[in-house]
Amino acid sequence: MKNLTLIIPFSFLLIISCVRDNQKISTDKDLVIEKRIEELLNKMTLEEKIGQMNQYTSRWEMTGPAPANVDSMFIYNMIKSGKLGSMLNVSGVSATRKVQQLAVDSSRLGIPLILGYDVVHGYQTMFPIPLGEAASWDPEVARISARVAATESAAAGLHWTFAPMVDISRDARWGRVMEGAGEDPFLGSKIAYARVKGFQGDDLSADNTVAACVKHFAAYGFAEAGRDYNTVDISEQRLQNEILPPFRATIEAGAATFMNSFNIVNGIPATGNTHLQRDILKGEWKFDGFVVSDWGSIGEMINHGVASDNMEAAALAVNAGSDMDMESNAYNNELKNLVESGIVKESLIDDAVRRILRVKFRLGLFDDPWKYCNTENEKLILCDEHLKISRDVARKSIVLLKNDKGILPLPKTGVKIAVIGELAASKDVPLGNWRAKAIPNSAISLLEGITSVVGENNVVFAKGPDYVISNRSFLNNLKFNETDYTGMDEAVKAAKSAQVVVIALGEDCFQSGEGRSQVDISLKGLQQKLLEDVYKVNRNVVVVLMNGRPLEINWMAGNVPSIVEAWHLGSQAGNAIADVLFGDYNPSGKLPVSFPRSIGQLPLYYNYFNTGRPSGSEDIVFWSRHTDSSNSPLFPFGYGLSYTSFEYSNLVLSDTLLRKGGEIIIKTTLKNTGERFGEEVVQLY
Repeated sequence: MKNLTLIIPFSFLLIISCVRDNQKISTDKDLVIEKRIEELLNKMTLEEKIGQMNQYTSRWEMTGPAPANVDSMFIYNMIKSGKLGSMLNVSGVSATRKVQQLAVDSSRLGIPLILGYDVVHGYQTMFPIPLGEAASWDPEVARISARVAATESAAAGLHWTFAPMVDISRDARWGRVMEGAGEDPFLGSKIAYARVKGFQGDDLSADNTVAACVKHFAAYGFAEAGRDYNTVDISEQRLQNEILPPFRATIEAGAATFMNSFNIVNGIPATGNTHLQRDILKGEWKFDGFVVSDWGSIGEMINHGVASDNMEAAALAVNAGSDMDMESNAYNNELKNLVESGIVKESLIDDAVRRILRVKFRLGLFDDPWKYCNTENEKLILCDEHLKISRDVARKSIVLLKNDKGILPLPKTGVKIAVIGELAASKDVPLGNWRAKAIPNSAISLLEGITSVVGENNVVFAKGPDYVISNRSFLNNLKFNETDYTGMDEAVKAAKSAQVVVIALGEDCFQSGEGRSQVDISLKGLQQKLLEDVYKVNRNVVVVLMNGRPLEINWMAGNVPSIVEAWHLGSQAGNAIADVLFGDYNPSGKLPVSFPRSIGQLPLYYNYFNTGRPSGSEDIVFWSRHTDSSNSPLFPFGYGLSYTSFEYSNLVLSDTLLRKGGEIIIKTTLKNTGERFGEEVVQLY
């Protein structure tokens, strides 16, 4: 059985846009929904229509009495009067039922709210960060994790997730690289399609689905200098061929909603960009769902300098095709006057409201506003079956970067293992950044995973120096220990006492993500010093990287014999890593993003255009290069090792030519030539 392999073919050689026109076939159900939309729209006042276009976050305890503070009472009254279409950050069956009841029973028309939440890589059962999942190069992995997340979200009363993020990015300085599928539009498109299918299932009206929200439309991942929210300046060629393909793929998957991005495109903020939202998304692609702004982005057009005040910003946004205003108050305060003064046509308001109502009808909220409020379904949240799936997805996301001395896989008996590093014992960092309703400190740590295999008597743990010395949270910037060496001696002593060292290094989960761009992507704090001191006394070192972005790890790659890229893997991180370290699972992951040799190489990606001078002699300077570094990445896109070996032979190409409208068929024989069962991702460039 050793020669059995799983072959997952991908073609990157030529990426051609051949997606069919998104012509929706009307069904009886569609026609009924459209009729009901028109009937309801004809009953609505202008204020009620505009109300559907507003979204606010929760500001009070939904299960308690009416709020006391002015801000919360304002939203409470908006719901009762039917002038609010959506809320975010309300979760749990009790809370969602209470707020939905307020909307349905108190308002004139009883229009239900659509309740959204950032469910990015799990609701309470946490999965690998999306960049890590993409390392599986398996769309089914992305689909099944999104399916579990949708099941748990729906069980908690939610209807809508602000995911998937499908931004292509080639700059590891950008913190949100952890939230996407990496640098390649083809792989990104496959993963994007799968995630939408996972969230929405085959029938959006089922009670275990949530509406997907594809973000960020568009080009957010190309922010200059990798600095979040920064300017984007791209060509139409780059927009169409590198940025838009994953978005287009989600249209084919039936994505219900889109979210626009914070950045400018061609000098115009995406929120007010007609070319993106009306010409491409709603025009060329025939998207019939709705577009929601990112948090406050309509009002932020004032900061961009394209609007003088919220009234002008509201006019720009609605005219450009932004249907729902998240938290900027622009639509609520300004749209009525804009329509009555003739600056905004009421037909545009009607179009936005149709789109919002259409998604609510497709979710089945009008037929049963309480369908997502079934307490019986709450037993599905963090259940054993979901944890089992999380473990499988996590180990498929691991990439073996180096194994020179064959240290891995580790023996399960007869060896003493030193486990070193603050990250190794952390039960919180593996949960990742966008952790939704994950229970803090609920992950299986690397230390626990290793100990469960070899027993406590064969493990010696040393934390080493503190890593993060500030409060850890989604909102706050981190501070790293750079001066206190307490714990260093204990770590070195532990390394001396063991045959093998497993040291966890990388990033805290709140070190990458939104607003967490960095100019330095090397190891922070005293981690490099810890690694070098440990290596001096024991060279049988396995580094387990926990990180949300590619890191600059030149010394590590040049000296340490074994490196395992483990990302932030979610609830079952420690068990999944242990499965790989001890050979119970042969790693098959491949990098979805290039690791640079130096920060100066960024942005870095494999499918670059040749220049007029693409190559030359090392002794001559007049060609496209840096004189102090190779052009190549440290670890390239698509790279990943295995505990076995594979042999390719008998490559055959068909003689049918693309220019004749046919297909090119490529066949090869793949053989596992090693001693272990393995899975191989077959790549063609």
